Amino acid sequence: MIVRTVADLRRHVRGWRADGASIGVVPTMGALHDGHLSLARAARRDCDRVITTIFVNPKQFNNPADLLKYPRSEDADAALLATVPVDLIFAPATDEVYPEGFKTTVSVAGVSEPLEGRMRPGHFDGVATVVTKLFGMTMADRGYFGQKDWQQLQVVLRLVRDLNLPVEIIGCETIREADGLAMSSRNLRLTQAGRGKAAVLYRAITAAADDIRAGQSDRMAIREAAETIRAAGFDRVEYIELRDAQTLMPSDDPASPRRMLAAAWLDGVRLIDNIPV
Repeated sequence: MIVRTVADLRRHVRGWRADGASIGVVPTMGALHDGHLSLARAARRDCDRVITTIFVNPKQFNNPADLLKYPRSEDADAALLATVPVDLIFAPATDEVYPEGFKTTVSVAGVSEPLEGRMRPGHFDGVATVVTKLFGMTMADRGYFGQKDWQQLQVVLRLVRDLNLPVEIIGCETIREADGLAMSSRNLRLTQAGRGKAAVLYRAITAAADDIRAGQSDRMAIREAAETIRAAGFDRVEYIELRDAQTLMPSDDPASPRRMLAAAWLDGVRLIDNIPV
């Protein structure tokens, strides 16, 4: 079932609530793959009712051309979600989410500022704003997000804590292709040759993490990873950083949970990945 308006969505949610059902929401921008479906399956296991949202959020694109190029495949997405199955797909028009005169922005300081926040100004304001709205629209008990977008997950966790939103955030493991490439809608834009090189990003940061655990200096391991990625034919390495897993501040303390995060360009496509260290 696909609904387009908040009024229709809430009519269904009120009925579920009256029956005492728990509700999980999986926010997506469509162009679904097995990574998204893994989130929907997790919600299906945990919750009585599952909502998947499909909305290409214009406020989180700092590059208008990237917004125009973003793949849209609602019919195929609905067919995939029917295999889970989910109970409802919420696929609103832009003016349903941001009606005329909309002026509010939700901004999460601190964790949103480095890395992706530095490279994509305004991106996380757009994410925080739409996620806040989707939680309010769906009135869900639990929200499901992939760990591939690790910084986004930390932004959402901080948002929910700081605003006392009544939703539990579930971070789910990154789903990968057989060669290790993290599943992403953007992978569809890689050329055949680029797709053959793309998994080097994951292999390089995995090797760097292994070297760091074995005692190599953080800086040397990261430098070698960047060289490996460039040598494989990537256009450029935007960053490889070792950060505190929760705050995303620089961390040289191996006793605390850390995350290695990376972004690199291949075939004009920006790929990101991250792993625990």
